[in-house]
Amino acid sequence: MEVDVMKKVPVREQDAKERAANFEEVCLGYNEEEAMAEASRCLNCKNAMCVKGCPVSINIPAFIEKVKEGDFKAAYEIISESSALPAVCGRVCPQESQCEGKCIRGIKGEPVSIGKLERFVADWACKNGIKPAKATEKKGKKVAVIGSGPAGLTCAGDLAKMGYDVTIFEALHEAGGVLVYGIPEFRLPKTRVVAKEIENVKSLGVKIETNVVIGKSTTIDELMEKEGFSAVFIGSGAGLPKFMGIPGEQANGVFSANEYLTRSNLMKAFDENSATPIMRAKKAVIVGGGNVAMDAARTALRLGAETHIVYRRSEEELPARVEEVHHAKEEGIIFDLLTNPVEILQDENGWVSGVKCIKMELGEPDESGRRRPVAVEGSEFVIDADCVIMSLGTSPNPLISSTTEGLEVNKWKCIVADEENGKTTKEGVYAGGDAVTGAATVILAMGAGKAGAKGIDEFLSK
Repeated sequence: MEVDVMKKVPVREQDAKERAANFEEVCLGYNEEEAMAEASRCLNCKNAMCVKGCPVSINIPAFIEKVKEGDFKAAYEIISESSALPAVCGRVCPQESQCEGKCIRGIKGEPVSIGKLERFVADWACKNGIKPAKATEKKGKKVAVIGSGPAGLTCAGDLAKMGYDVTIFEALHEAGGVLVYGIPEFRLPKTRVVAKEIENVKSLGVKIETNVVIGKSTTIDELMEKEGFSAVFIGSGAGLPKFMGIPGEQANGVFSANEYLTRSNLMKAFDENSATPIMRAKKAVIVGGGNVAMDAARTALRLGAETHIVYRRSEEELPARVEEVHHAKEEGIIFDLLTNPVEILQDENGWVSGVKCIKMELGEPDESGRRRPVAVEGSEFVIDADCVIMSLGTSPNPLISSTTEGLEVNKWKCIVADEENGKTTKEGVYAGGDAVTGAATVILAMGAGKAGAKGIDEFLSK
């Protein structure tokens, strides 16, 4: 096929009207011809800036060169040296601010579609039964990993490749962490993608025990002192939702985005035959402007609601990925920007009946570098609604830190750990991902998982 080297090969997607009524994946990805054509745009830079922009340091020019040649197996082998979850990353990583954001081709044209090529390679490997390479030598030491989200899976996979005997302990009944309970099916298919990636990690020899709540079922101290684990990595994420503290927040029909997405994704509540039904709102208001807010809004839309996103800053300050905002708009989600809720209104039975809001304007930058929103006096108005979903970020559950002797946390209840190697204040215990940073991205959690594996290997190799 003909290629304009200055422009990306377009990626096929479901029609916006059709996808707004189903939970099938929005992006359909590249076929072999399209992937090879897109790979031909890569300049194969010697000093590859894209690699420096990748939190897990994939050798991007090398794998793309193999795609260009049509050697997809070799491309997968290169990627899997650095990434335990390539089919996930190819779908949900913010490439535009990481690898693609550094792409030299992007200076005068459009950057290479690195994420879409990674997705293609991972999907091809899955379809053709290609697995990551196992360790050739065993270390004879046991390591426990707490949490089976992106940080835990990455750490476990890397340690298994090094030859360690790794067991993941997961609190929920299904492995995957935020990949199964947080990100919707239409962005990240659970059976076709997430389950396959987890099987790849298990194929390395990693064991996963579900329904184990560290801090209740057992403790970190017990794992190390009684069960023979030489080291522990904490990748338990940040699942404790935040609320605004405004009047009416306790009304029926108010959800945290965490609860709403967990019910829909993990419990299959979008299926009318599910044993865990979820409210099918007529008019939903989602408060927040990040990726999770977009996920909650697009889920509510698919469940039949007229959906509004209420965000107190302008579109320029929206923290969500540009692609997610674009998809949300295409699907018909209404953006009420420079708007802030001040009260959730209720009917006589205690159910949400509307959201009282006030208009905002942007003032001077705050400590985050973004312009601070300031309320406009006398601008109050009401958005009718029967459902409100708060998507204001999350913080780590303090259960693990409060039941572990000598584990230091900061004022946000995040575990204190070294960024370079994940080392905490307790010997032999390492941590990374949202449990350390607060809510962040999948790929940053994976980078922290890699750092933790490296730190544990250094500790156990002394």
